[in-house]
Amino acid sequence: MDLLVYLNALTGLFVIIDPIGAAIIFHSLVPVGDKRHRRVMAIKAMLITTVLLIIFGNFGEAFLAKLGISIEALRISGGLLLFYTAFNMITQDQEYQVTTEKKDISVFPMSIPLTAGPGSLTLAILMFSDVNNVTEEISVILAILTITVLTLVLMLLSGFVKVLIGRTGDEILRRFLGVILAALAIQFIYDGIVQMVASASQTLGS
Repeated sequence: MDLLVYLNALTGLFVIIDPIGAAIIFHSLVPVGDKRHRRVMAIKAMLITTVLLIIFGNFGEAFLAKLGISIEALRISGGLLLFYTAFNMITQDQEYQVTTEKKDISVFPMSIPLTAGPGSLTLAILMFSDVNNVTEEISVILAILTITVLTLVLMLLSGFVKVLIGRTGDEILRRFLGVILAALAIQFIYDGIVQMVASASQTLGS
């Protein structure tokens, strides 16, 4: 395993998925009394998220290439999307409405768009596009598994998480992570522009 690649992927995924915030939202969407239903929803949501991130991360770039979309364009557009997400994390208040209705929330909204939304899927493609060998690819996959397992554990313990961190703590954490995500988004945009200019220069030079 490449530790640097693993830690970089882990940091990016932690920021965009926000396991603590996801756990608090999960707590408000599933009835507290039905432990079996909560367990099934948490496991199902994280399985869906894991599969989507790995499959879309591995094959998303090839799919986009079929559409004539370059990885440089994806970096810029993905960076703008991540920056928009970060801006909302920093500036907008989040409402939590506790429910007593028993329904399947594993696909929507827990997997899509909360944990496997446009931001995290774009990030997955960008991470897999940067790998140079099997070791680095395994490192990215391990980072995805680490984040989804962590999110699953926090969702299963969401009652304790809500009591421990509270509404104020979640607001502070969400805004702090938003600042980090904004910086990550700017880096993606910068890398995309640099690579696009370099590609254009090579094309003109040849």
